[in-house]
Amino acid sequence: MANFLFSSLKRYYRKAYQKINYDTFKVLLNLGRIQAENNRLKKIVDNLEEVEFQVFSQRGEDGIIQYIISQIEVTNKIFVEFGVEDYTESNTRFLLINNNWSGLVIDGSKDNIKFIKKDFIYWKYDLTAYHNFITKENINELISKYTDCSDIGLLSIDIDGNDYWIWEAITAIKPRVIVCEYNSTFGESSKVSVPYQADFSRTKAHYSDLYFGASLAALCHLAETKGYDFIGSAGAGVNAFFVRKDISDPFIKYNAQTGFRPSANRDSKDQNGNLSFLLHAQRLPVIKELPVTDVVSGKNHLIKDLFNL
Repeated sequence: MANFLFSSLKRYYRKAYQKINYDTFKVLLNLGRIQAENNRLKKIVDNLEEVEFQVFSQRGEDGIIQYIISQIEVTNKIFVEFGVEDYTESNTRFLLINNNWSGLVIDGSKDNIKFIKKDFIYWKYDLTAYHNFITKENINELISKYTDCSDIGLLSIDIDGNDYWIWEAITAIKPRVIVCEYNSTFGESSKVSVPYQADFSRTKAHYSDLYFGASLAALCHLAETKGYDFIGSAGAGVNAFFVRKDISDPFIKYNAQTGFRPSANRDSKDQNGNLSFLLHAQRLPVIKELPVTDVVSGKNHLIKDLFNL
């Protein structure tokens, strides 16, 4: 019932954004606060789906993040999130408003950044917004321009493309928690990503919108090299959650196979740009002629060869 209320109120909030009903907005926040307190009391959970709820996140990420930060100490309540679009739907907006964290958001659209800066949250909360197209060459400079604190609370990565390569390149910060989107189309075992291309665009790379990002196994491999434990995925099969090893004791640890969830999203498109609603098992053959990089060996392979299609 709570998730239904969150979804309904969130849809209303976005539709009537410029004429927002602040009573409704307060109800939305209060429902989230109640759920966050319930999550805090749960201590160890069998999987992260038990603590999901959404206020501003895409699916249940708000609840998962609230649960994680309730179980660990966060010295510096700072976040960095990129790929936020207009920031009305994001992984850190509830953190900003409910927990009074401060943070940096980055997006490649000038219009999105203008929208954010006109939003009431920009003067009411400690939020900084940059307009930049993120590459592995500029990401550390952008973060360092915002903060010289390396031990920040949370980093959220969702750029529908070079996610793996950007996370690999980041050295300016060592966040306690990392949320990163994975592409479940690549399955639970192969450690692959789309090859790095500085100007990569998901919508231009293939008509289907299925060719982007990295597999969960690739992200788990990178997390291990950077000193993070994988503690699970959101039930919708979109975002994976990682906690720094020095503070990860409160959580059950998973590998890519045990923590994998196929994406529930059916946002694939046909060659005419219409939604094709492909199920998980139907997606990979559509992009079989395209290359992916094995992140361990560094070699490129055609999807059809690697997955025997």
